[in-house]
Amino acid sequence: MRFDVTLIRIVFIAALVGAGLYLEPISGSLVSAVVGALIAVSIIFFETRIRKAPLRTLIGGAVGSILGIIGAALIGFLLSTQKAIPNNIATFVTLALTLFMGYVGLIVGAIKGDYIDLAALGGILVEKGPSKSHPLILDTSVIIDGRVADIAETGFLAGTLIIPQFVLRELQQIADSADSIKRNRGRRGLDILQRLQKDKGSYEIVISEADFPDVRDVDHKLIELARQLEGKIVTNDFNLNKVAQLRGVSVLNINELANALKPVVLPGEIMRVFILKEGKEYNQGVAYLDDGTMVVVDNARRMIGKNVDVSVTSVLQTTAGKMIFGRFNEEGRAAAPAPRQQQTATS
Repeated sequence: MRFDVTLIRIVFIAALVGAGLYLEPISGSLVSAVVGALIAVSIIFFETRIRKAPLRTLIGGAVGSILGIIGAALIGFLLSTQKAIPNNIATFVTLALTLFMGYVGLIVGAIKGDYIDLAALGGILVEKGPSKSHPLILDTSVIIDGRVADIAETGFLAGTLIIPQFVLRELQQIADSADSIKRNRGRRGLDILQRLQKDKGSYEIVISEADFPDVRDVDHKLIELARQLEGKIVTNDFNLNKVAQLRGVSVLNINELANALKPVVLPGEIMRVFILKEGKEYNQGVAYLDDGTMVVVDNARRMIGKNVDVSVTSVLQTTAGKMIFGRFNEEGRAAAPAPRQQQTATS
């Protein structure tokens, strides 16, 4: 059963307006009613904002504000025992301290509430609302790679894409490098981020200010951030992939996705390829598919620079990707040499 929130809000506003008209806390019933309505609207606005906050933030803010108010009350009690301080000054200082420490406790507690482990506090405090997708944290290598932008534009990356501030700093350092190759890579990464921010699709870009001063390595900072946010790291770094899995952090590897999307080829099928160069073994030729898959063709050395029909003999799946082995039928007819632009694309 779901409550009608709009009806409850209307009743709440009417109750405060009626209280203002009846009690008249301010001279004039009309002014009191307007003040009551403004207070009701302010409370409803606060309620709509706080509903979006996670349970950890609410618990942290509540505990922080309570501790702040208790601390201010103790200080006020000590001030009231001092006879040299006038009562009006002690009361004012106590009120100011209560507001100050309550506010500071609320803000600090809400920020630090992300570190609360709800599972350790008991199953009752575990959030059981509608399931939410885990945020995706982009690392430096996958931003520079650029394919994540193409994937995001297709709608396969939905939800929140988090760009940590320390990753932005690393990209800026690479873009300012004296090495021209590194500088171009860094600038490409910054261009990819601008492209992601401009193309608003099924995802939302969030710049995270979270940092871990005690951790120097960017990869380990990514792992700590993913554990804190219960998110997944999007990368194409093999070492980061392995370390994150050992630490219990989920990883989405762009290279693994690319390998999974490569076309399925079965032994015995006929495929048309462009023989680009000579192979390592005798009388072999090497071709590449559009996705970069290497095709090793027996008996095709003399067909370099031509399109040929190849019979697939076997497919080998390795950690580096997929390799296809085939054989060129000498009795078949080879096509004319491919255009220069096709040769460049396949290389």
